[in-house]
Amino acid sequence: MTRHPGAQVDQRILAALPVPALLDRLGTARQGLSGTEARARLDRTGPNDPAPARRLSLVRELLVLFANPLVLILLLASAISAGVGDAANAQIIATMVLVSVVLNFVQSYRSRRAAERLRDTVVPTATVRRDGQWREIPRRELVPGDIIRLGAGDRIPADARLLETRDLHVQQAALTGESIPVEKDAGERPGGGGGPIAETRTLVFLGTSVVSGTAEAVVTATGPATAFGDIAARVSARPPETEFERGIRGFALLITRTVTFLVLFVVLTNLVLRRPALESFLFAVALAVGLTPEFLPMITTVTLAQGAARMARRKVIVKHLAAIEDFGSLDILCSDKTGTLTSGEMRLEQSLDPGGKPAERPFLLAYVNSFFETGIRSPLDSAILQHRQPDASRYRKVDEIPFDFERRCLSVVIEIGAERWLIAKGAPEAILIRCASYEVDGRPVPLDAPAVVRCRATFEGLSEQGARVLAVAARRVPPQERYTADDERALVLVGFVSFADPLMPGVAEAVAALWRDGVAIKLLTGDNERVARHVCARVGLDAGRVVLGDEIEAMTEAALASVAEQATIFARVSPAQKHRILLALKARDHVVGFLGDGINDAPSLHAADVGISVVNAVDVAKDAADIVLGERTLQVLHDGIVEGRKAFANVMKYLLMGTSSNFGNMFSMAGGVLFLPFLPMRPTQIILNNFLYDLAQITIPTDNVDPAFVRAPQRWNIGTIQRFMLTIGPISSIYDALTFWALLSVFHASAPLFQTGWFVESLATQTLVLFVIRTAGHPLSNRPSAPLAVTTIGVVLVGLALPWSPLAARLGFVPLPAGFFAFLAGATLTYLAIVEAAKRRLFRRSFA
Repeated sequence: MTRHPGAQVDQRILAALPVPALLDRLGTARQGLSGTEARARLDRTGPNDPAPARRLSLVRELLVLFANPLVLILLLASAISAGVGDAANAQIIATMVLVSVVLNFVQSYRSRRAAERLRDTVVPTATVRRDGQWREIPRRELVPGDIIRLGAGDRIPADARLLETRDLHVQQAALTGESIPVEKDAGERPGGGGGPIAETRTLVFLGTSVVSGTAEAVVTATGPATAFGDIAARVSARPPETEFERGIRGFALLITRTVTFLVLFVVLTNLVLRRPALESFLFAVALAVGLTPEFLPMITTVTLAQGAARMARRKVIVKHLAAIEDFGSLDILCSDKTGTLTSGEMRLEQSLDPGGKPAERPFLLAYVNSFFETGIRSPLDSAILQHRQPDASRYRKVDEIPFDFERRCLSVVIEIGAERWLIAKGAPEAILIRCASYEVDGRPVPLDAPAVVRCRATFEGLSEQGARVLAVAARRVPPQERYTADDERALVLVGFVSFADPLMPGVAEAVAALWRDGVAIKLLTGDNERVARHVCARVGLDAGRVVLGDEIEAMTEAALASVAEQATIFARVSPAQKHRILLALKARDHVVGFLGDGINDAPSLHAADVGISVVNAVDVAKDAADIVLGERTLQVLHDGIVEGRKAFANVMKYLLMGTSSNFGNMFSMAGGVLFLPFLPMRPTQIILNNFLYDLAQITIPTDNVDPAFVRAPQRWNIGTIQRFMLTIGPISSIYDALTFWALLSVFHASAPLFQTGWFVESLATQTLVLFVIRTAGHPLSNRPSAPLAVTTIGVVLVGLALPWSPLAARLGFVPLPAGFFAFLAGATLTYLAIVEAAKRRLFRRSFA
């Protein structure tokens, strides 16, 4: 479905219609659509996805793999072989290509489907009325005419006309770029207006979010027909490469450039030596295939997908596979304390007057405020409402001044008889500066400087004990049509309510485990510094220095970067300041994770290298996150980080295998062409060698991981790979040269015997070296997985048996003398020993 030019014109018309006419035009009613009608409309309009992903059929996906340039060259080579009468060579090449492509397709398809099933577990949902009942459905299933319900923290799931609102404020930055929330209402207005469509007060749009208030609305447009459709189509284009993707691409390009150079060298050498053109061409093609890491995309996809599946079993859902590497590279985790260090299950403990004496009135006014609040309902509100339920029937709500993260307070205006009262509650510091007096025995007394000190001492003393504190204030206000934040002045401080928030079970152990594994935790909280310091001291975090939001505001970016690295606790910080802290840490080359679940966390989740949220977070946070935790505990997060490191380690095994064998074989092939009177290996033998070698490695994703690889954050380092290439590659070439000498000088090999001997030696050494490279320490210190051991040893046994198999003649193999196997055993064992010594020196820099 494509967006038609009149989509926004229709929206303006719908915005101006009276509600009965609007519902009639959309073919719906306040009770919503029936399930049958909704399914029929979904078939007509398509899914509610502004930029639906284009999925290829299975046949097309398979054909895309055949479109690989190297595969096409191989098929061309097979066709040429058949055309010149070499049917055996043609069949072997075609068979190897077919098996490789099918294997790649099956493994990649299964892994992608597994990853999609995991992502479906955190699919965005919408609250919709179907068959007269409110229910949660996937956002993709919404259709025009659906009646939806919205609340604070919800992503608006489609373009909709408001039918009923209560203090609704919407963040439209994704659509308009304007960071200030705008007020929306359901009032009918004649005419469509000529301004931007986003300014229409009766309309809300897909991709925006509810900051405060509630609403009911009727869906007017879905998918690409929404106002967000064009933007989403652009946004849904391929995102910028991650560090991991850039590294993979850089490695592949490095190998490909080297292969291209050597292939051209081989072709030119064969032409100069006047060797048969067809054989030279086939040899060059086979060499290109044999030396190119063509299984790299498949190995990477399967490894990351299996890592995602293991993480899901540990209650960690990965939305983007590439995020696994960043998750494993994490060295700083930024988080609020509530729900991470503490349980977030608040209990109201005390209601005190400004002097710290028990009093009922602060709780009563806090209860009225929370009872009539329609915006963001925090855990503190829930604790107030659950503590006790006084009679609120004599109060009537007149207006509400919604909470925002700059004012850090919320007010309601209520009517009691003929009087109107503004009741405010919020952070003690925010309330205190709005007060002109305070209550003493029920009477207002001017709030002079000594009184401010006494009031501050009351809530600071509670905070020192780890309590969360809200201040409550009120004043009589004159009747007026609307009240704003300007009316929050000259208040009377009534007192404080305090809350207890117990530590999460096992949090101290989880903090210690993260620290041991190289992940530092930094606390970014809007709470005051006393509460933050108390909690950090209890869980084992450095509670020495506390950086306040006011200090951050005055810092330059360079100064903040230095402070952000050193300090652990950041208190009284706003969402904008959290964002600055994350950027400052990233500027110091840290891989930064941010754990958040609130409306105000979305910018920080976007800014972090890894945005982490939880399944019960608001929609805005889950949409912004890369990784979603099934439980908000540090232990679950730690388990996920370890699994991310394991997945990355297994990808690195394949890369290091490629450098240790392919690079050495390149020079061996080039040298053999230059100095031998025949080709060192026939084209079909090269292709078969490469196929068996790759077959041994397809089980790398199942392998156990050396604990040394997960003990610290592992970052992509092309330098490590290059050092492996330049160290292990030449060792491989030296042993190839030794094999060449033994075959020619000791066994006086003819061309077929030489090619058979080198095939077996090359396959054995480059395959068995995996057992050495897969660990940082001694190869026996960490056992390989059973599938990896079976495929690796099985491939070597197949290679040893081929010269005596029925296929030997067609492949150009001949039986090897018994003495060669003694040489092979000695060469393989000493090669592995030398690689082991070189590997330890190379790994010492990374895993010391």
